Amino acid sequence: MPKYVVSSTLEEPEWENTTVLRGDVVPQVLMLRDQLQGDIVIPGSAQLVRTLFDEELLDQLRMMLYPVYLGTGKQLFEGEPVPKPVRLAKKDRVGDGICYFVFEPREVDAA
Repeated sequence: MPKYVVSSTLEEPEWENTTVLRGDVVPQVLMLRDQLQGDIVIPGSAQLVRTLFDEELLDQLRMMLYPVYLGTGKQLFEGEPVPKPVRLAKKDRVGDGICYFVFEPREVDAA
């Protein structure tokens, strides 16, 4: 399976079938989306998810909510992002209370 890593510091990836994406990631993701078949999944990169979400390049936002109270932590969307409406497409429970949500973009309702 091909892997793509967005990095400004990684020179030689150690993983097989890995390509490093550098610079402006938006046009590169658009190119990959046109060239590849199937889903492109982003595990664990909040910064990349924020960038692609802001550019409206995500078809789905899959989130897992773990039943742990931290008090503080890193926010997925920092600052004052422009609201982008989503709809809940799927919800499920996995394991011991872990909630799984799939959100999809939706059009802004005309007021």
